[in-house]
Amino acid sequence: MAALANTTRPRRRSALQGGGARLPWWAVALPAVAFTLLLTLIVDGGGSGAAKDGESAARLLATAAQLLRG
Repeated sequence: MAALANTTRPRRRSALQGGGARLPWWAVALPAVAFTLLLTLIVDGGGSGAAKDGESAARLLATAAQLLRG
């Protein structure tokens, strides 16, 4: 008898089986920054009735810049 060759293919591991899927850095950073900015708008937006819209927006942009710098 001739030896039978192994004709079965090796199975590929799917991502659901713990294949070690990795996320890029921005997939975690962007939602965190967006959440922080929205939380800042909610907490800081209604607190000061005397602040002008331009001052509030400038403060928000400065906070966002600080968060992005680290």
